Amino acid sequence: MNKLTKYLIGIDEAGRGPLAGPVSVGAVMLNIQDLKEREKWFSGIKDSKKLSEKAREEWFAKMKKAKRDGWLRFAVAFGSARMIDKKGIVFAIEYSLRQALLKLGANPKKTTILLDGGLKAPPKYIYQKTIIKGDEKEPVIALASIAAKVSRDRLMKKISRKYPKYNFEKHKGYGTLGHYKKIKKHGVLPLHRKSFL
Repeated sequence: MNKLTKYLIGIDEAGRGPLAGPVSVGAVMLNIQDLKEREKWFSGIKDSKKLSEKAREEWFAKMKKAKRDGWLRFAVAFGSARMIDKKGIVFAIEYSLRQALLKLGANPKKTTILLDGGLKAPPKYIYQKTIIKGDEKEPVIALASIAAKVSRDRLMKKISRKYPKYNFEKHKGYGTLGHYKKIKKHGVLPLHRKSFL
């Protein structure tokens, strides 16, 4: 952590691999001092993929309360299936990452950014670090992964009401056998990533 910075942001994405729906990027921001003082609050946090859906929803509710209490902020941005097909998944993730950071209004000179995997923030954020398996090592990245995953899952459930034949509420757009069968039977939707099929 850089000693010159006051804030910490964690960033992670969800939905890189599905056949349908957007990719999402979550960004979580807090005062570095709060991270030290609220160590207990973070106990039990894990990468979203290692938590049950119920546990993710519970963490998301905790994050919303922390946001209302004023010590934590988070934002999620999406890159659509259309964008993924036109410009590629990397572009869609980079776009969503920039949008999430814009929503948080972080000052690049006062913020340390920790990113998961191969993610990078725009160069103006001079204090940034990409961490392999960061969602397992840094609580703030784990929170970002939960924000990204829960927001995307909720969106896919909402979409499933519009297209009930596809069971999006179950597979969330991932390439399950059931999903492939539905595509075969009912055809490709605008929210399918044609480049992934």
